[in-house]
Amino acid sequence: MSNIKIAVLGLGYVGLPLARLFATKYPTIGFDINQSRVKELQAGKDHTLEVADEVLQAVLTDTLNMETGLYCSHDLADIADCNYYIVTVPTPVDSTNRPILTPLYKASETVGKVLKKGDIVVYESTVYPGVTEDECIPVLEKISGLKYNEDFFAGYSPERINPGDKEHTVEKILKVTSGSTPEIGEKVNELYASVITAGTHLAPNIKVAEAAKVIENSQRDINIAFVNELAKIFNLMGIDTHDVLEAAGTKWNFLPFKPGLVGGHCIGVDPYYLAQKAQEYGYHPEIILAGRRMNDGMGKYVASEVVKLMVQNDIKVKGSNILVLGITFKENCPDVRNTKAVDVIRNLKSYGANITTYDPWASPEEVSHEYGLTTTKELPKEKFDAVVLAVAHKEFLELELHDCCTENGVIYDVKGILKGKAHSRL
Repeated sequence: MSNIKIAVLGLGYVGLPLARLFATKYPTIGFDINQSRVKELQAGKDHTLEVADEVLQAVLTDTLNMETGLYCSHDLADIADCNYYIVTVPTPVDSTNRPILTPLYKASETVGKVLKKGDIVVYESTVYPGVTEDECIPVLEKISGLKYNEDFFAGYSPERINPGDKEHTVEKILKVTSGSTPEIGEKVNELYASVITAGTHLAPNIKVAEAAKVIENSQRDINIAFVNELAKIFNLMGIDTHDVLEAAGTKWNFLPFKPGLVGGHCIGVDPYYLAQKAQEYGYHPEIILAGRRMNDGMGKYVASEVVKLMVQNDIKVKGSNILVLGITFKENCPDVRNTKAVDVIRNLKSYGANITTYDPWASPEEVSHEYGLTTTKELPKEKFDAVVLAVAHKEFLELELHDCCTENGVIYDVKGILKGKAHSRL
């Protein structure tokens, strides 16, 4: 494979690790409209912690004329001579859980301005089946004036990044690929196969690849919703859900899911993309949406359980002081996108409690910008009426939580990671 020059659009949790990987073998331009992000990366720093600074610095270059390496830019002219454009922008939902495709439209407009004959545009953003060809391709055609599958081509290779996971990095996760024609599918597959050590799977067409991605996370969402419902049932019966799951897990084919908050940019969002498309075809997806309702309601449920325990301990809830440990959407990761820990905090506040949120991983500035909430990176020294362990950061495993509580204070373990029985857990 020769004369390949790659542009990766979007340098977040997905785009940066991918751009870094391609840069080990090909000249790669990382493009992002966020100028401060580009400046940070060109200085060899990644605040998302997805790529270690020394690993990033090993591939960075300060010139566009390189045989391999990564150059980060916000200048459209810098990606004009690339022939592979890989789009890794986010695909969120709005307040009514309808898909927001604006980032994809904008990225497609950007690519369309520099698109040339023979170029291939590959989308990685999680979407419902049909978005690439029905929504993105028309934008590319309109802006570029070129004809799809005659002048330029497309592919889809869904991202499988697991934020904060240093074991399952991008090159170690098998990659699904696809192309707008069989020949382009082979080209896209060959490109990814050249850097993905775990191998690739070439899907027969783009829609199959899109559907495969969106059901991966929908499946996990439904399974977690099931155990969340079990947790509610067993709590009413006075049975420890984790003990039940441990016992059931001794069967070889029992799936080891645990109850908890389901947030993040994938599992908490992707089912809505599939549901939206299903409804356009006149089908109401009952199981998928039931799972979403269950998981979206867990923040409110956790808050109500904490309040019940406080009342049982004769703690006045209004005006009480509660410490919430963790606000990121998962452990040992600074990612706060679509975190459901926020639901716990807001629901506790609705009872009139004073909330202090301690998270050594989350950026207080980002949390304030995204949610209007205040967090601290330092463990407060005062004692609290209740402590809620919302995220299983490694730092929290070393804490003696009883030292953080008043004499009759409540400890509630959302993640089920604390040892012993001197606390309550989901």
